[in-house]
Amino acid sequence: MTEMGRLVLDRVVDRTENLAGRPATSPLSPQAETDLVESFLAPPPARGGDLKTLLARLDEAADCALETAGPGHLAYIPGSGLYSAALAEFYNRAANRYGGLASVAPALAALEESVIRWMAREVCGLPQGSGGLLTSGGSMATFSATVAARHHRLGEDLADGTVYTTAFAHHSVAKAARLAGIRAAHIRTVPHTADLRMDPDAAAAMIRVDRAAGLRPFLLVATAGTTDTGTIDPLARLAGLARREDVWFHIDAAYGGFFRLTARGTERLAGFEEADSITLDPHKTLFLPFGTGALVVRDLASLHAAHEGTGSYLQDMGAAGSIPDSGHLGPELTHEIRGVRAWLPLHLHGVDAFREALDEKLDLAEHVHRVLSGLPGLEVPHRPDLSTVIFRIRPADGSRAAVERADEASRRLLERINSHRRVVLSSTVVDGRYTLRVCVVSHRTHHDRITEALEIITSEAAGHTPA
Repeated sequence: MTEMGRLVLDRVVDRTENLAGRPATSPLSPQAETDLVESFLAPPPARGGDLKTLLARLDEAADCALETAGPGHLAYIPGSGLYSAALAEFYNRAANRYGGLASVAPALAALEESVIRWMAREVCGLPQGSGGLLTSGGSMATFSATVAARHHRLGEDLADGTVYTTAFAHHSVAKAARLAGIRAAHIRTVPHTADLRMDPDAAAAMIRVDRAAGLRPFLLVATAGTTDTGTIDPLARLAGLARREDVWFHIDAAYGGFFRLTARGTERLAGFEEADSITLDPHKTLFLPFGTGALVVRDLASLHAAHEGTGSYLQDMGAAGSIPDSGHLGPELTHEIRGVRAWLPLHLHGVDAFREALDEKLDLAEHVHRVLSGLPGLEVPHRPDLSTVIFRIRPADGSRAAVERADEASRRLLERINSHRRVVLSSTVVDGRYTLRVCVVSHRTHHDRITEALEIITSEAAGHTPA
């Protein structure tokens, strides 16, 4: 066991030590990538192989990917993955305790509950009695929140239930509503304001019209840090609207939620305290491994009521005092103890280390915005609420042809930036315009890599012929 462990540890340490120098995208040619993928489709052999050889193959597979753990990953919303969380998972997976029912491993269930209570009460500001569960990601958290809202507000009659969100909401919001039995035609897209935020007046008008038509508005979903631009909806105003209209208020804070650990984040994310439920993604802005999401709710009983279930084979499983069973709070009965991967880093490093890292990301995003705003060929339309900065090529004039040429130039600009393989950016579409994104989230991304990224962007944008 020790020999095998050392083989793995040596590779992990070597990979981690060299992350700064690794390419941000796969270095393989398309043909080499295709050949490698094909080789991994082979079935397992009848007889076992050599661990060192197999680990070398795993290295090949890991290299054929975006380097999401490295400092140059500025695309999408990075998930860098703490080494201390990996250690926690190694211990956790080896101990292999069951987490669906608290009585099976009560102390570890209490450990996980402490993480959830901290997220709900200390991070999000929800009252005593709030709680939730750790999930595989934000999509599952949003699904469970939607099921709880549906059960609480609609009961068994789902036919006329309506949901309200915006064009910039994560696609998992509409998906969750459909999976929860809500008709696609009853998932409303609320107009947004010029600064890309949900328009509370438009939402109120839509709810009133739907109610007058005999529909049953039951769920309003705001976003605290959109995936496209990092924009925060007007949470406090939307919370007030939800109370007046008696609809469940959910906040998708998969990206932005943990920025509430900072002073700027607390100010910009005011309104969390009024939510009925909140989606969080610790694998984003708590730097934990992929596969770590969270749902916190104001009233744990509403989550339990929507998900409770049992069978006669569970009759020997007693309650574990005040520790809820995660298997009765979400769709999964089989549930590993996900809290260890958060508990160990939080206790090992302390909350202040995470707060300081998130403050650094806000500072870096503001620096990116200042520098890009000073480049004459670029259009930087919005100040960042969080750590995402969007930009694109400025069209020569307001004509449709000029805008189309600028969008095509932006596509080519992204290709040239990413071809350096020192950083990788991504793109989106904002109000019909092709737009590039710089998203600073990785705990390994610091000023040196951002400086290099800005030099690459500046150089490549300078070589652009005006559109």
